[in-house]
Amino acid sequence: MTVIKPRIPITGHVPALRRLRPFWSGPSGTPRTAAAVSSERTWARHYRARLRLTDATVIVVSISGAFFARFGFDDPNARIDGQNTGYWSVSIVIAVAWLSALGVAHTRDSRVVGMGVTEYKRVVNSSALAFGLLAIAFVVGKVDIARGYFVLALPIGVVGLLTSRWLWRKWLIKQRMFDHYLSRALVVGGLDDVQYVVSQIRQKSGAAYNVVGAAVEEIEARQVSVGSTGEVPIVADLVGVAAAASRLGVDTVIVAGQPHGGSQFIRNLGWELEGTATELVLASRLTDVAGPRIHFRPVEGLPLIHVEIPQFEGGKHMLKRALDAAASGIALVILLPLFIVIGILIKLDSPGAFLFSQERVGRNGATFRMFKFRSMVQTAERDLATLQAQNEASGLLFKIKNDPRVTRVGRVLRKYSLDELPQLWNVFIGNMSLVGPRPPLQREVQGYEIHVHRRLYIKPGLTGMWQVNGRSDLSWDESVRLDLYYVENWSLTGDLVILWRTLKVLTHPVGAY
Repeated sequence: MTVIKPRIPITGHVPALRRLRPFWSGPSGTPRTAAAVSSERTWARHYRARLRLTDATVIVVSISGAFFARFGFDDPNARIDGQNTGYWSVSIVIAVAWLSALGVAHTRDSRVVGMGVTEYKRVVNSSALAFGLLAIAFVVGKVDIARGYFVLALPIGVVGLLTSRWLWRKWLIKQRMFDHYLSRALVVGGLDDVQYVVSQIRQKSGAAYNVVGAAVEEIEARQVSVGSTGEVPIVADLVGVAAAASRLGVDTVIVAGQPHGGSQFIRNLGWELEGTATELVLASRLTDVAGPRIHFRPVEGLPLIHVEIPQFEGGKHMLKRALDAAASGIALVILLPLFIVIGILIKLDSPGAFLFSQERVGRNGATFRMFKFRSMVQTAERDLATLQAQNEASGLLFKIKNDPRVTRVGRVLRKYSLDELPQLWNVFIGNMSLVGPRPPLQREVQGYEIHVHRRLYIKPGLTGMWQVNGRSDLSWDESVRLDLYYVENWSLTGDLVILWRTLKVLTHPVGAY
């Protein structure tokens, strides 16, 4: 089998794909030194060392805290002496096993750190597995431990680990805004595929890559516009990928789509990258498919990607309903005094009822009455026709940034989404869910394109991806894309993340009017 040999690197004028700044420049445009490039190759090792230190600190503190919470400082078990080392020995075993489980589960892997939910799930799963195996080992070995102490350490430690990982992730994202702690990447493929991959990497804060160059089939092309965030230089054709990767000191070569040469090109490229520290990554154009739906099923000589078909019934949906009923019921009781205060303020501000109800379309096209705190004048529905010409929204939506129908109290309610709180009742009785697509009007549904009707496959939500990604500032097409993505890829973990992000949005409102 012939291996494609690297050509001499392209010199002279370098065409551009997206030039945020030259690949040889640092964040401020100053020339990059060899030491700077080398340090970027080792960021993951330094970051893992920091995580290992904080993980060990959290585990030691949590086990010690659980120990003294269970036994107290005066209990003989809490003393360390030659006659009484049993529980302290068990504590050391638990700490070592816990740290080992975090390492074995690759919770500090550079492919995972900073990715949010994936990292957190690995931390939780590895911690639960470690304690489960320890419990079995203690029972089999007839090790006498205090169950209260053993059970306390796990929740205290998991909360501490998740908090520390969250704080480190916030720090890491902030560093990546200045091009620190990023893997240098070279994107390879056809112009359209490279354009798509580079734009997605630049748009996603969780993408840990700094694209420093592109290698394309159409080497005569000068540039492709993919947005307003700059350009990346074209540094090679497909034959010179390995040589360009070595010359630029990249950490990752990303193959976009299916380049000319197909599997043979990818195989040869993998051979050429052997013996280097450069990783090879294949980027698929599986549009709007979340990671948990993708599974690899290797057949000898044929790696298969299995994409799960979305399911709209079953146990997962029953769990979602249980969470909705429990959380909304508790929230209604806790927020009742706030409801009373808001109702009084609305009545004092303008005449009319403090609640507003409207027919909306729910799951599978069924209609229901959705409740909100009234944020507009009583005649808002009649006045709508006279304001259609001022509509600032795209598609089927109607939005005016300075809508004259909104009352003074209504503006405050809308800014912090307090007008939506009565929908907790809709969630409690089962018309809506805590998280889901926005509940549409009948006239909006009548104007849907065929694929947009998929939004109605699950219950509409009190909050959703549109709520945490710009709200009214989103275009119609972007709102639809986010809703359809949620419909096909939702999970209970994802719902909890969206609820958490919603709380953050409410304290720093964006796109609410």
